[in-house]
Formats: sequence, C-alpha cells, structure tokens
Amino acid sequence: MKALLPTGVPGSLVEPGSVDQPEPGPGEALVKVEAFSINRGEVLQLHRPRPGSRPGKDVAGLVVQAAADGSGPRVGQRVVAHLPDAGWAEYAAAPTDAVAVLPDSVSTVTAAALPLAGLTALRLLRTAGCVAGCKVLITGASGGVGHYFVELAAAAGASVTAVTASPERGRRLLELGAAAVVHDLDDARGPFGSVLESVGGASLPRALALLAPGGSLLWFGQASREPATLSFFDFFKGPLSATIRHFSYADSAEPYRTDLEALVRLVADGRLHPEIGRLADWSKTAEALDDLRERRITGKAVLTIGQ
Repeated sequence: MKALLPTGVPGSLVEPGSVDQPEPGPGEALVKVEAFSINRGEVLQLHRPRPGSRPGKDVAGLVVQAAADGSGPRVGQRVVAHLPDAGWAEYAAAPTDAVAVLPDSVSTVTAAALPLAGLTALRLLRTAGCVAGCKVLITGASGGVGHYFVELAAAAGASVTAVTASPERGRRLLELGAAAVVHDLDDARGPFGSVLESVGGASLPRALALLAPGGSLLWFGQASREPATLSFFDFFKGPLSATIRHFSYADSAEPYRTDLEALVRLVADGRLHPEIGRLADWSKTAEALDDLRERRITGKAVLTIGQ
C-alpha cells in the first residue's frame, strides 16, 4: 500500500513510499483511511524520526476488516481512531479500544480533526475538576487543544481567560465562550483557581503568580521549547499552598474509545466545533507540515486520501 515515510530532511519531512498492508492483531480493526490530521508534536518528532517509525496518530475512515476477537466496530462502519503511529497510509490497524463509530452527521474529514487535541482538552477539563463558576486561565490557547478546552470549559460553567498572540484566534475564542482574551499574561485579571500552562519558559512562573491561594497549575506543554525556572519564593507572590501538576493526556483510566465517543457525540449535537485550517490531498502533506511548523495555519490541518 501507499504510505508517507519520514525522511528526517527539514523542508521535506515526509515522502511517498510503499509498505506492506498491516495485518491486524486480534483486538485491532483494519481501517481504510479517508482522512488524517497533523499534530504539532508529530512535526517535532519528524525532525528526528526513530528508525523504522512511521507517522500518524489521528485518522478517520471505513472499517474493512473487523477485529478477530469480536470487539469494536463492524465492517462497513465509519470510524475515527487515535493510533500509536503509522496512520498516514492507505490502511491502518486500529486498536478497538481507541476507535469510535461515526454517525451520519459527522464526516470523516471533521472527525479526523478530533482525536489528540480533543482528548487532551477533555482530559484536561476532567483533571481540573469542577470548574463551574470558577476562573480558569489557559496559555497558548491558539491551537487545537486551546480551542476545544475553551469551548468545553465554558459549557461547563467556567469563566475562561485565554492567552493567545493572535487577534484573529482571540476573536474566535470569544465566540466559543471565552470570558476574556489577552495577548500578554500581564493583562490577565486573576487570581485564577486553575491555570493550564502549555508554553513553558518564562511563561510558567508568570502564570503561576496568577494562581489563587490553594489553586492548581496543570503543565501540559512547552511550546516555547525553552526551559522553565522556578523559585520556591515564587509561591509567595500570591499562590500560597498552590500545586503544580504535570499532565499527560495518555495517563487516564478511561480508554481512548470512551472519550472519543463523547467527543463525537458533542460534535453531532452541535456542542463542539472542530476547525479545519487547511484541507488538502495527502500529496500536500509536506507543505502542510511546513505551514504548521511556521504557524501559518489556524485550526487543524486535515489531509484526505483519494482511493
């Protein structure tokens, strides 16, 4: 089958190639991929690919072979899946505990934009706890996670302040329910019961100082690629007895399937709105990767596979 293979060459991180069609294990369904989306983390990994690795976590398509153990979707059902890897190809073996069936009202193109960013946002909200009536701050809100989190948290009753460098993105976050949008942390009106920090570097201690006493900071990314330096005395600038917690979306008792099904229901009900910043044939993946790296795309980049 055709697949996109990593090159490790900047400016052309993937190239078309040919690999064996996957043979699904007992708990895996074979999916004919119709669309996939790109995550920023995948772009970073493609600069130094592991030998034999193939990219692709978020896919949507049609089940052409059901799992041998009887779990998961049936042949002919459209699905969205969050894979360990190898999804940028004509076919993918998808663990059935990471697959959700799509209703007719949700297209595979829309669904492909959901998995990693949507799972991260949903699980961030769950980790933050009850946010109804609470003030919440999220940094680096321009990306997919920020978009989904703002919409989910606002619907749960939170007063969300989103930090984004993009005025255009800021306007959209207000439409999705943000109570306030700022372009600099100094303009954020705290204190906040919860802070979600994804920038790192100098942003983290500045965000920490905006916590209310006893509040919590969830550290879920380091988009700046700069190390953060914290002093014990930073906690005396306002957030007495505050906590900092590392967050990984993969650390959950729930299987991906359960949360993917919840995200799909929200989209079908019109309560969650995936945004696609670039839609193109998968032959344009290299260009999309470059645009994503240079932050020329607002919203998800989704590539379709014509077969």
